[in-house]
Amino acid sequence: MLLEGLRKERHTYELDAFCRDQYPRLVGFLSLYCGDADVAEELAQDALMRVVRDWPRVQKMDTPEAWLHRVALNLTNSFFRRRAAEARAKERLASQPETYIQPATPEHLAVREAVAALPRRQKTALVLRYFGALFVRETAQVMDCPEGTVKTLTHKAIRALRDLQQLEELREVSDGT
Repeated sequence: MLLEGLRKERHTYELDAFCRDQYPRLVGFLSLYCGDADVAEELAQDALMRVVRDWPRVQKMDTPEAWLHRVALNLTNSFFRRRAAEARAKERLASQPETYIQPATPEHLAVREAVAALPRRQKTALVLRYFGALFVRETAQVMDCPEGTVKTLTHKAIRALRDLQQLEELREVSDGT
């Protein structure tokens, strides 16, 4: 029991020391890499959170510092990919007429409720693709997943919406049948 407590204490100290030593180096590296000190600090903290989460595995590595820098670099690249995709989406939305705000008709409310009932990832893919007017590639970047996953999620969402009884009844009323 005492030995286990000492191991845990040593483990925590090593983790604390590693994070303390690496944080300034990591912020400096990321500041140079991305050109924004505030973003660099945020990304360094995110990378160190991964170290904390994976510490039992990380501490056994030959060069945990290299692993940390690879994680930080990946996080930085993902951050800027998402930022670029969001900027393109905003640009497209700004250049389109404001047709996204629709009156609260029964049809609109039924569609909104149906979309809200979808699983989170399906809803995200559907809304980004069709209401956010993003391409599959951009949606994948925003969602941080492969393009194939976006296609699958979108397909499942559309299929789920087609199968909903409330939307079927709405189609019948709209068609006059």
